[in-house]
Amino acid sequence: MTPTGFIFDLDGTIVDNMPIHAEAFFAFIDRHGLPPLTDRDRGRFEGKRNRDIFPDLFGRTLSEEELRRFSDDKESLYRGLSKGALRPLRGFVRLLDLLDQHRIPVAVATSAPADNVPHTLGELGLASRLLIVARSDEVPRGKPHPDVFIEAARRIGVTPARCLAVEDAPLGVLAARAAGMTVCGITTTFSTAAFAEHGAPPDFCCADFDEYLAGPGAWLVGERDRSGTEEASPAR
Repeated sequence: MTPTGFIFDLDGTIVDNMPIHAEAFFAFIDRHGLPPLTDRDRGRFEGKRNRDIFPDLFGRTLSEEELRRFSDDKESLYRGLSKGALRPLRGFVRLLDLLDQHRIPVAVATSAPADNVPHTLGELGLASRLLIVARSDEVPRGKPHPDVFIEAARRIGVTPARCLAVEDAPLGVLAARAAGMTVCGITTTFSTAAFAEHGAPPDFCCADFDEYLAGPGAWLVGERDRSGTEEASPAR
């Protein structure tokens, strides 16, 4: 299937920032005296909304005020740590340029809180290029449910079956597959084997977008573009 729409997760996919999120999360856990995360927690939590993580993390039902306060606390830690430290994943800007050339629409489907999206896209220099963003807090259910991917496809006017979703986390892969999309797994956060171990094998995996363009996405690259590099195509 040649996709006619591309749907990208944000954290860990467009940008390899999950170590910064982990640093912020560990600081949040320490601040609130919570038990340390296990590898199993990592697979259960990554890709979920904060409102779905925190009751599990604290082991109790949380009020809306507590959910807002805890989310603001953790995400302000992330925004402070990530300021000046983010770069687009290798090959991503080149891929955007090629999608522009082919007139293929793109959207972001993310579990990131509202304040994080403009922060992260702004730090990447991509705020003016990635204008269509569907957030999990705008739909009834977060990942692994398909709602946010279905909404992203609706916003670009492409049926889900014609979209390629790009994800770095098993819960995101499950969500995109449930939406009926073909899924590319980016291995910044989970290896190909780890996706399978979590019961969420993508259709294929790539380390970054240069690898995608050299392999499954080679159809996008004309002869004139085959020597293109990220540096030759800065974000607009």
